[in-house]
Amino acid sequence: MGPCPASAGRPRFDIAEIVRQHRAELEAEHWLNGTERRVLTAIAQCRTAALGGHVEVCRSCGHEQPAYNSCRNRHCPKCQCLAQERWIAARSERLLPVRHFHVVFTLPSELRALCRRWPRVLFEALFHCASETLLDLGQSRLGATLGVTMVLHTWTRDLRFHPHVHAIVTAGGLGQDGDWHHVKDYLFPVGVMGQLLRGKMLDRLRRIQRRGGLDASGHLEDPQALDRLLAKLAQTSWLVYAKRPFRRVEHVLGYLGRYTHRVAISNGRLVSVTADTVIFRTKEGKTHAVTPVEFLRRFVQHVLPDGFKKIRHYGLYAGSGEAKLEHARSRWAADAAPPAERVPARTWQEWLRELTGRDVERCPRCGGVLERIPLDRRTARGPPLAEAA
Repeated sequence: MGPCPASAGRPRFDIAEIVRQHRAELEAEHWLNGTERRVLTAIAQCRTAALGGHVEVCRSCGHEQPAYNSCRNRHCPKCQCLAQERWIAARSERLLPVRHFHVVFTLPSELRALCRRWPRVLFEALFHCASETLLDLGQSRLGATLGVTMVLHTWTRDLRFHPHVHAIVTAGGLGQDGDWHHVKDYLFPVGVMGQLLRGKMLDRLRRIQRRGGLDASGHLEDPQALDRLLAKLAQTSWLVYAKRPFRRVEHVLGYLGRYTHRVAISNGRLVSVTADTVIFRTKEGKTHAVTPVEFLRRFVQHVLPDGFKKIRHYGLYAGSGEAKLEHARSRWAADAAPPAERVPARTWQEWLRELTGRDVERCPRCGGVLERIPLDRRTARGPPLAEAA
């Protein structure tokens, strides 16, 4: 996800308009849970009078313009830029000045149906097992604790369901002896990581099933179907991908920032929207076309369960690892650049000015100071919406 576009560069098409025009058709054809309905409502209402706002008035030239509130939903394509930049700023104070690897752990396609039915259970298991894979290998092969940050994604570029986690991993770790144990050109063999992930996931799913956490008889053909599925998966290779390490912390933050607050698709990827077709960019200059209802169906399948944390930290980067993190930081202090003077926290207006070049406190016509007059939400009228959840 790149910086928020300036006002003059706003995308031509808006996913919110697709929601407003075709949500009723979607719900007529596909059942949506409460979370999915609430997300669609939030996106449709975002930056409209339905959420209230204010009128910006310039006393110098008399210019007036309405400004409506954002929904701030984490699935909204218009509400992530400021959150992303604030997150990067906060993480920059914790990230160690070492090289970091990018590792991707992907669930086999055979588990996608279970993910759709029990997303919280399967996603929790993926986080747990992928992080354990890295931390266990760090201890067994390096005798050290790694620093790991993980982000869950569930989509492909054409919006199909494809659960996987991106992990940014320190190139080395802090040993029991207090020294930093280095890793050079590669972290761990991807085959070994895949085998460990497979073993841990299958064992965890079997234990969850024994506790009644997966009602196999309610989803699969018979009560033994899950056992057969897990036995089949035990014979397949599980995909783990690793890239060469980033050499500078700035590159890590910039790269990771694009993943942490990315939603399934941004408005900027929409090429054409008609009553019958939505065309959007995928990759390598290609496009993909679907009906508006199919577009929304694919979009909502990436809505995460309420309260589910899609960004998690382990090892040295875990909240409980503060003492070890500070020790590791002191180990690198002599090699790192002098810390910059701490600057005061920026306001959202300052963030927006930096990202878009637009000063929301100044009149776009004469540069005068804008005065904000709240809108009366009782009289504010928004776009027509489907029944709110």
